[in-house]
Amino acid sequence: MDDQTQLELEAAAFRALRDHLRARTDVQNIDMMNLTGFCRNCLSRWYQEAAAARGIDMGKEDAREIVYGMPYAEWRDTYQTEASAAQKAAFDTSKPDH
Repeated sequence: MDDQTQLELEAAAFRALRDHLRARTDVQNIDMMNLTGFCRNCLSRWYQEAAAARGIDMGKEDAREIVYGMPYAEWRDTYQTEASAAQKAAFDTSKPDH
């Protein structure tokens, strides 16, 4: 596989993941952190870091909007729920790097 094809496939996979997460608003970030060690905010941070590595100035909120499909505050107010005691306990046990 040539480099350009690999780049295009990786970009397509990222877009599919982004779109899947946008559609699954029922999945809370704490659930993702507990199960996978990353969440939507991590994905947006990685996007921002990739932009910075290429000399592109991108703010945290701009990167989050790319991942969430709307301003983060709007997503949080619309979809985020209070973490349960069980979710918090699982997070304390797993201690993902956040």
